[in-house]
Amino acid sequence: MRVIVTGGAGFLGTLLARRLLAGPIAIGGGEPDDVTELVLADLIMPAPEVAADPRVRAAIVDLASGAGDLGPADVIFHLAGVVSGAAEADFDLGLRGNLDGTRAVLELARRQAAPPVLVFSSSVAVFGPEDEPGLAGVVRDDTLPRPQSSYGIQKFIAEQLVADYTRKGYIRGRSVRLMTVAVRPGRPNAAASSFVSGIIREPLAGLRAPCPVPPDTPLALASPARAIEGITRAAAVTDAGWGSRTAMTLPGLTTTPRSMAAAMDRVAGYAASDLIDWTDDPAIGAIVGSWPARFETRRAHAVGLRPDRSFDDVVRDYLSALPAAQE
Repeated sequence: MRVIVTGGAGFLGTLLARRLLAGPIAIGGGEPDDVTELVLADLIMPAPEVAADPRVRAAIVDLASGAGDLGPADVIFHLAGVVSGAAEADFDLGLRGNLDGTRAVLELARRQAAPPVLVFSSSVAVFGPEDEPGLAGVVRDDTLPRPQSSYGIQKFIAEQLVADYTRKGYIRGRSVRLMTVAVRPGRPNAAASSFVSGIIREPLAGLRAPCPVPPDTPLALASPARAIEGITRAAAVTDAGWGSRTAMTLPGLTTTPRSMAAAMDRVAGYAASDLIDWTDDPAIGAIVGSWPARFETRRAHAVGLRPDRSFDDVVRDYLSALPAAQE
């Protein structure tokens, strides 16, 4: 089985690569099979231990201009993109990464003799404020997207392209809308939601961290393990099991920064949250505040997906994955 992962050197791309290399996977309802070649396409090299696997081929490429060189694949996981804050700050960069890059990947798939399964990582940023005031709105599978940022609009357009290429029979497309993924290790990135991981990661490392939104701002998130589970499950199900060509919203845990900080303190056993600086960034707040935080995800439940049980569990999982915790 030949597999392409765009954004293969990123955080989720690396986790997905490790899962794909670890054992057989099912694609499109077929029997589980081993990956024989894994192409990791990104602007940087993948993690050294991943790149060292003889089945891995690193492709340093700008997708908008070089996706056509990646070759055919049985399944394509399209994770690459320009994150929310960067897409808002640089309109042209967002268009090139999130639209031109996606179109190039779809054209790569279209040229294959047999349509590959293609999983596209979209975002709940495609949704905007509900008509109901305050926090009354709940996003369901049939809720109309109303993106309030360039990033959300670009993701929604890409979803529609995946749906139309699927309708035309060029691909077997499955778009999944990811929640904010936390807790991410490493350094902060340009995503508007970067602080969601930062207010946990930095204090647990003894560092100060800003929270640019009010403590009781509702947030929906998923642990890295749940995000990867959703992505791989989307690839595994049959076309009939996937159902509608519209994107599937993956399950998420609804919480707030205040509740997250309290969970961190409970798990850590000390007041790590004293290192959080509760600041106010109107630009970040405007983006994050436009994202809904409560979801009813029946389609995802129907294919066996569930949200994280609690943020305490998310913090425990993060700590258990740290190298120091494994020594």
